[in-house]
Amino acid sequence: MAKQRKFGRDVDHREALMRNLATALFKHGRIMTTEAKAKDLRKVAEKLITTAKKGDLASYRRVLSYLYEEDVAYELFEKTAKRYSDRNGGYTRIIKAGPRKGDGAMMAYIELV
Repeated sequence: MAKQRKFGRDVDHREALMRNLATALFKHGRIMTTEAKAKDLRKVAEKLITTAKKGDLASYRRVLSYLYEEDVAYELFEKTAKRYSDRNGGYTRIIKAGPRKGDGAMMAYIELV
């Protein structure tokens, strides 16, 4: 079993963090966060897009239960999933952005390809 990053948070807070980041990523298409959070978010985002590609009602409800905004889930099904219909994974790209000024944490952009 692979070790999971904890980000100094308990399980519920970590889950909420990933839900917030995923919602922001699908809403804006590109977000800036720490490199470690971007790497964990990639796993979540790729699974959500793969689920959305199925296009059935059960998949829509599953994605809707994860994301915080209904219009983001709708856009994920109507636009994003159709855009990646011929692609077998690799929906996101991580671009390193250097250290953060305040604490030196490595920052990165994560975007939809």
